[in-house]
Amino acid sequence: MTATDYYQILGVSPNATDDEIKRSYRRLARELHPDANGGDKETEERFKEVVLAYETLRDPERRRRYDMFGPDGARGAGSGQSDPFAAAGGFGDIFEAFFGQGGFSQGQRSGPVRGADAEATLVLEFEEAVFGAARDLSVKLAMICDACEGSGARPGTHPSSCPTCGGSGEVRRIRQSILGQMVSVSACSDCGGAGQKISSPCPECRGEGRRIREHSLRVDVPAGVDDGSTLRLPGRGQAGPRGGPAGDLYVHLRVKPHSVLRRSGYDLVATQSVSMTQAALGATLSVVTLEGEESIAVAPGTQPGTVTRLRGRGVPHLQGRGRGDLLVELAVQTPTGLNEAQELLLRQLAEERGEQVAPAGEGGILGRIRSRLR
Repeated sequence: MTATDYYQILGVSPNATDDEIKRSYRRLARELHPDANGGDKETEERFKEVVLAYETLRDPERRRRYDMFGPDGARGAGSGQSDPFAAAGGFGDIFEAFFGQGGFSQGQRSGPVRGADAEATLVLEFEEAVFGAARDLSVKLAMICDACEGSGARPGTHPSSCPTCGGSGEVRRIRQSILGQMVSVSACSDCGGAGQKISSPCPECRGEGRRIREHSLRVDVPAGVDDGSTLRLPGRGQAGPRGGPAGDLYVHLRVKPHSVLRRSGYDLVATQSVSMTQAALGATLSVVTLEGEESIAVAPGTQPGTVTRLRGRGVPHLQGRGRGDLLVELAVQTPTGLNEAQELLLRQLAEERGEQVAPAGEGGILGRIRSRLR
């Protein structure tokens, strides 16, 4: 649970479906809307919280980042909005909550069609994911056509205004209802919402205004990302047809494993071998960290599984301050391949401590010693 629990605000579980979230939002919007509560300030604040929670959870990417990193992570996903009513679709859903689907049609000029979102995968070294990095990424995208500069028209010519919509890219229809005149707005079917028609298409892009080509870009990877994280780069996706705005680029991160360290949240974990004598008598050992080797003290009588914590040697907190820790788990090793002198010493130690051990067989070291004394 986070300090601001959007699921709790909407009264749904963290596993709620999109439909359940939407139904709960509509109900709460009708209950808490300021117009229905006489301008009560406390109710108005609750209403704003409900809208902000819904705008976060209705978007799959923002919801995923909220589940991982909380409210700050959801805002870092690229929403960039502090006013909950500024989020895309906010008032449209509020009208829908009061009047039902189709009661109001919230029209907005269609204009050039937005390009599709694109996806790419970036493989990072372990250290790059921990400390952040600037990496070059090459991806095939629909880019603005250089010949026509995105207009789709043959060089030297220009698109003309669509006669059906008058260049607006939308068609308005007025109908009567019990609430009065209702205006519905839809994209012009004749020009596809672009507001323009091309009589002489560009031969390079065939009137599309864009061409597929290899594109290189710099990706700034923030410190603390993990394997499976996704970065959203607004406006870096596929270019829209005929000068339309570009979609977004989603970069999925894959992190190579480290030879020694493994990640557990913001902590790093390492396993350090310790000999039986070092564990019993104590020692100073060198361990691997991301900043180089460091020394740790093994206390006398250390038991298998003992964990030594090196504070601040872990992963930086994503969009926050501080770092996790490095946890060094000590694995005590039982000696093998003993020679005669070593086995004899261990048996003497066991006898001194009153510990029962298996007798030496005739084929064992002490058995051979007895044979020589006969």
